[in-house]
Amino acid sequence: MREIKFDITKAEEGAAFTVHVTAGASEKAVTSIDGEGTVHINLTTPTADGEANDILLRFLAEKLEVPFDAVEVAAGKSGHEKMIVVIGASPAAVDERLRR
Repeated sequence: MREIKFDITKAEEGAAFTVHVTAGASEKAVTSIDGEGTVHINLTTPTADGEANDILLRFLAEKLEVPFDAVEVAAGKSGHEKMIVVIGASPAAVDERLRR
């Protein structure tokens, strides 16, 4: 697997960060942010049902207190590693809300 390292960074009009998604967990949660800046997230949905990205984006929109359409998967739509872009939120706000 190709290793991708990103921190939460300033995007054109918001923030971008990497996530590692574990599907089929017992609860939806941000479990950690590792030393490389990757946000580890558990989802209750299995990846096989095809709705994991939608559930991930809805979870992140709620957690980050932004509209659903402000969050998107910019890369990694079919894998566990994804690049997330949040329009209209600063990197500092994203970081603070992810850590709550």
